[in-house]
Amino acid sequence: MFTTRPTLQGTFGMVSSTHWLASQSAMAVLEDGGNAYDAAVAGAFVLHVVEPHLNGPAGEVPILLAPAGGPVRVLCGQGVAPAGASAAHYRGLGLDLVPGTGPLAAAVPGAFDAWMLLLRDHGTKPLADVLKYAIGYAEHGHPPVENVGATVETVRHLFETEWTSSAEVYLPGGRSPRPGTPLRNPALAATWRRLLIEVGGAGDREAQIEAARAVWRTGFIADALVRQAARPTLDTSGERHRSTLTGDDLASWSATYEDPVTYDHDGWTVCKAGPWSQGPVLLQQLALLPSALPPHGSAEYTHLLIEGCKLAMADREAWYGDAAEVPLGDLLSDAYNAERRTLVGHRASHALRPGSPGGRTPRLAAHARDAAVGPGGTAPGAGEPTVAKHPTSPVPGEPEVGGDGATRGDTCHLDIVDRWGNMIAATPSGGWLQSNPVVPELGFPLGTRLQMTWLEDGLPNTLTPGRRPRTTLSPSIALRDGRPVLAFGTPGGDQQDQWQLHFFLGVALRPPVRGGLDLQGAIDAPNWHNDSFPGSFHPRGMRPGSVTVESRTDPAVVRELRRRGHHVTVSDAWSEGRLCAVARDPATGVLSAAANPRGMQGYAVGR
Repeated sequence: MFTTRPTLQGTFGMVSSTHWLASQSAMAVLEDGGNAYDAAVAGAFVLHVVEPHLNGPAGEVPILLAPAGGPVRVLCGQGVAPAGASAAHYRGLGLDLVPGTGPLAAAVPGAFDAWMLLLRDHGTKPLADVLKYAIGYAEHGHPPVENVGATVETVRHLFETEWTSSAEVYLPGGRSPRPGTPLRNPALAATWRRLLIEVGGAGDREAQIEAARAVWRTGFIADALVRQAARPTLDTSGERHRSTLTGDDLASWSATYEDPVTYDHDGWTVCKAGPWSQGPVLLQQLALLPSALPPHGSAEYTHLLIEGCKLAMADREAWYGDAAEVPLGDLLSDAYNAERRTLVGHRASHALRPGSPGGRTPRLAAHARDAAVGPGGTAPGAGEPTVAKHPTSPVPGEPEVGGDGATRGDTCHLDIVDRWGNMIAATPSGGWLQSNPVVPELGFPLGTRLQMTWLEDGLPNTLTPGRRPRTTLSPSIALRDGRPVLAFGTPGGDQQDQWQLHFFLGVALRPPVRGGLDLQGAIDAPNWHNDSFPGSFHPRGMRPGSVTVESRTDPAVVRELRRRGHHVTVSDAWSEGRLCAVARDPATGVLSAAANPRGMQGYAVGR
């Protein structure tokens, strides 16, 4: 089939990310003798600089890594709710939802510590070697992509009147960032330079990295973060609030390793983070598939995947979270999914239908129950976007910007495989420029991941001190016959594990290209998503029965979906997904990579 780009192949190293400067910076580390993990850290810190509307150092990142010859591991860079961040406290402020912006929505920042832990345990390069690319772009500037300036324009009034520290960075001279004019962030460059100076005398490579982690937790960075959290800040509630984040919260939290959740499908083993993320949604969708699928891309195929996604997402709402034990074994069991599969009929369902794994009674948040009001659903929310969406697309997650800063960010992704066979998939997000004011001393803002929790007691995702909010971030690694073959992922909030399913099945079902997996063909294929479940981002809207498809979709497929009762919105031709992927053939050592053409930012590089 026609593809926008070739699937790259080589034997030395492959990188795919959502921004070309991050991809090339990571590749430069590989060329300098670093491994995939060194390269990932370098690329991630560049993403903080060049995609500041999509992620930042005080955000979060789940990481899946498959070291050569070792087991797949999950590195959790999702911080927890501060000790004072209880649902009762927030309800006492008169809130029924966690605000979508501002310090009340900030979890303990998780991304920085996760990247440091990865570099310490699996990398080979000194900290200064991997930070130099980000420091260079922050200090001397980089030509920003159009969406940086467009995002700043949506919050211009907020920056000029309330979040003035953000205006200093992102409205220099009163003008938003413009393509072709270098955008600098001197405060961020100074932060990393000071960090390197402070840790320079700590000892060897590992000791310096540990010293950097201490500076983040208890040093000048921690002090500045706590000061910012205590400043009254206008948020999406229309009021000014302070965070409960304290120095003790920062000092006591660390990124952690854990085993992945896995599911076997047709010779593949797909690995995901646990149900503190939405990762198992991909596995549940696979488990719901029948033994024989309709023709790829047909109306029947698309209908089947949409309806299976609705069931998996309903279970996400009822069962996923870090505040209660999640019955994951039952949710992925053959018996449970055989029963759930019978709910997929010829017509589109507009109901939110969680199951009863192990005979348990599902419980949905009252807001989620109220949101399921029938065809059309609630008003669009302010969650993470897709990319380059049609301006009239009535989808939760479209921009809703007001004077209170009711806007949202998105996410980044990177995948890397090196010549030794080390593989990594990571989805950095949060701490974006429109989440919170820039910390003046540091050059970056706090995040807003707590907006994904509920303020109703007794739910798996109730806001609970010391517990992680259920994140949408969801990187993937897939094994073939027990050996790591494929790393992939995408930005896109609630859409991530929809688009990843479509990509994975596209790879698994398509014939090889040049003897390898057709990564680019699977990325380029027309894509879609549905919104028949409560969105994860404030104000948590949903649209029962909605499906958004790219205009490249066969019109006959669109007609048949509508005939079956789906509310189909036809969006732009290249508007659904921002997938990245790398692969390795264990038999030959040949490496592959591909990147999403949508949004004209993502690039794969390698040789």
